[in-house]
Amino acid sequence: MGISKAEQIILKGISGSPGICIGKAYIVDREGVNITKRYPVSDALVPNEIDRFKQAVLKAKNDHAKVIDSLDKDLGENLNILETHMVLFKDKMLYGKTIETISKDKINAEWALRKVSRKVKIMFQKIDDVYLQARVNDIVQVSDKIMSYLVGAQDIKISDINKRVIIVAHDLSPADASQIQLERVKGFVTDRGGKDSHTSIIAKALRIPSVLGLGIATINIESDDFLIVDGSSGTLIINPDEDTLFKYEERMVKLEEYRAGLERDSHLPAVTKDGISLNLMANIELVEEVVAAKDYGAIGIGLFRTEFLYLDLKRFPTEDELLCKYKELVEFMSPQSVTIRTLDINGDKVNPYLTSIEEANPSLGLRAVRFCLENEDIFITQLKAIFRAAAFGNIKLLIPMISCVEEIIQVKQVMNKAILELEYEDKIFNKDIPLGVMIEVPSAVMIAENLAEHVDFFSIGTNDLIQYSMAIDRSNRMVAHLYQALNPAVLKMIKMTYDAAEKKCIDLVMCGEMAGDPMNIPVLVGMGLTNFSMNSASVPIVKRLIRNLDTKKAKNNVEKIMKLNCVQEIFDFILEEYKDILPFGEVDE
Repeated sequence: MGISKAEQIILKGISGSPGICIGKAYIVDREGVNITKRYPVSDALVPNEIDRFKQAVLKAKNDHAKVIDSLDKDLGENLNILETHMVLFKDKMLYGKTIETISKDKINAEWALRKVSRKVKIMFQKIDDVYLQARVNDIVQVSDKIMSYLVGAQDIKISDINKRVIIVAHDLSPADASQIQLERVKGFVTDRGGKDSHTSIIAKALRIPSVLGLGIATINIESDDFLIVDGSSGTLIINPDEDTLFKYEERMVKLEEYRAGLERDSHLPAVTKDGISLNLMANIELVEEVVAAKDYGAIGIGLFRTEFLYLDLKRFPTEDELLCKYKELVEFMSPQSVTIRTLDINGDKVNPYLTSIEEANPSLGLRAVRFCLENEDIFITQLKAIFRAAAFGNIKLLIPMISCVEEIIQVKQVMNKAILELEYEDKIFNKDIPLGVMIEVPSAVMIAENLAEHVDFFSIGTNDLIQYSMAIDRSNRMVAHLYQALNPAVLKMIKMTYDAAEKKCIDLVMCGEMAGDPMNIPVLVGMGLTNFSMNSASVPIVKRLIRNLDTKKAKNNVEKIMKLNCVQEIFDFILEEYKDILPFGEVDE
């Protein structure tokens, strides 16, 4: 594969999932649409190409006009934005320049529009005026609408990719990422996204390198550009020179050798040097992932995120469809346990077929258990399927985003309704399954002892707990540096939750991404945690660290760590104390 002679560009982003991949770029627009390549247009066909562009603009503009006509005229600012977009369809910078580019460069309309919109975006982003900088979003949205008519892209999906590539996108939704076929996609990079976003979680589950939050990747990369994606350091290299390519090819070989060694030891138990046994389970999104979970040495499924079945079907599944999936999962894992989390939809996992009121802050809105309690029929359907599947294996039921005692009481009432329906229908089921709640909002931490009186176990969801306690949007690259699992406030909340569980004699599991990072394990074990659920691929590396860990030393060190005030102080302390067992020195990641 030849290397482009273009100048090498290095961009720094956020590590979405570790590893290195090398290959050609496949540009995908923000809706998951492939942007076609640039191709020349003869003088005779330039008028036709201009006409094709004008027709695409006309269709997009007419559609937009219909939307405006259908809306309430009292919508204020929202209506003003839409009317601004209407003007932009014939804006000189976008419309006029695209026609001029087609004529001057003699290229296809898609590429001319992309070239012009890129230039306009760069120009506005350099202007030192917040209002004008924000106008770039309007230009992007209008350009996207025109582009969709030019390329006929509405039905093109990531799953349709038929060659080995690295995806480059403004953003990828969890549903987009879950469509990735491993034999086709080597890795991906995005402008948006952050550490432990759901897109990052899926990339880790797929074990493909990814870099998120690059901001300007789609502006700097052309289709078929040669890329190096270093997911471990969050680095993207565009059109690398020969020396850089050689260096990363060597690192890829070294990394594969390291991973192979880990996998050879994955069957060994997670027992510390002083004989303390820990339980390492796997987080999964799809039933098909259980094979990898077992291969990596997980002793159960600590978190099954059920919403992806709903998103993939593009409709609400029936009770029998859910039963089929859950039954397959629990039978495969039996006698090991499977913790099924009830539907956590909305937030960053928007349901595309559900008509709902637009929310300004969906992550703080009608999501997870709030959605389920508001849509009781959907909730009961899922609960019935879970109870029925529990007749075939070891299931635990987990409720997400509980923020008050009233919610868990309501959940139990709906559970009783589901049980009554199953009894009336004379179906085989098991109602006697452990019930747990996710501790992922600060209010749940503060009332953990009260919640413990109503449930059998806690599961700490650090992904959202960090986000909500630190007031950080974990998909926002502008504040990604604040998203730190080792923040003293986060550690104190984990300790509070552990103490409450101990006092009330209920089980405690950590199922957030924090559990899969070796850097955090000495701290968590030192606090007393013994049950962890993580991305399957993290199990071998965490197991290796645990087998070299002394819990007495870890407990003594936690007392010192809890007195430190800054993330960097804690980070440096862990690096120094555990430099001999942390994996960073074994492979240059």
